[in-house]
Amino acid sequence: MQIRRQTRLRREYLYKKSLEAKERQTFENKQKLKQALKEGRPVPTELNAEAELLRAELPYDEAQTEVTSYVDDEYARAGIFDPKVMITTSRDPSSRLQQFAKEVRLVFPNSQRVNRGNYVIKDIVEACRANNVTDLIIIHETRGEPDGMIISHFPHGPTVSFTLYNVVLRHDIEDQGNMSEAYPHLIFDNFTSKLGNRVKNVLKYLFPVPKEDSKRVMTFANQNDFISFRHHVFVKTSHKEVQLAEVGPRFEMKPYEIRLGTADMPDADVEWVLRHYQRTSRKRDQL
Repeated sequence: MQIRRQTRLRREYLYKKSLEAKERQTFENKQKLKQALKEGRPVPTELNAEAELLRAELPYDEAQTEVTSYVDDEYARAGIFDPKVMITTSRDPSSRLQQFAKEVRLVFPNSQRVNRGNYVIKDIVEACRANNVTDLIIIHETRGEPDGMIISHFPHGPTVSFTLYNVVLRHDIEDQGNMSEAYPHLIFDNFTSKLGNRVKNVLKYLFPVPKEDSKRVMTFANQNDFISFRHHVFVKTSHKEVQLAEVGPRFEMKPYEIRLGTADMPDADVEWVLRHYQRTSRKRDQL
């Protein structure tokens, strides 16, 4: 029964996604017609066939300023319900990867870490769905160094893959502050493109809404498509000054793929992928 229900929900989601292109074209045609009527110009030639139908619908959608996207449905519950995050690792993790996973669990409120053991991705995803988990984070390593992170959103995706660089654990940071468990404030810097906003939303909705008096802050700063993550606590020393203390961990991350599905769907549609072999790829900033 549960499998049939998930299949039906997935089919409905894909159907709504397939209608988006048609709805967007209709919306753009209405905007062209509205602009022509406002300026007293003739109706554009390409709209003659459907001008009367569009004209009849205009009074009913005056408040619509943009077309809705399937992306909106992915995070429709964000801000209403707190996210519930599950964190795991690749198989047979090293001690350093296990320690990093423990520290990542402290970064995300309402998260829990599970040992990978012999579980396959499909079993982990089914467990996430059965326990109303909103996001699954899988951390990978190469020769004992954490170098990859996959964030998969439920129930329908997306799944974003990141490469990790320069990972520094908490005990490697000098004079690190005490770990706070308050919901953190978030700072996102230089996420200006459409892709940048997409990645920003994936990261932002891993965190619940903080209280105004929270003294914990996490920063995601983008520079040349490398996202620097820093974790601080702060104390106000006067009405104009605050004192920061880095808590850790610390790392850089770079996205290289976004798929429109969950982690157990290797054949899901690719929304975006970083292509290093393009001649101009090093000259262009994606985020």
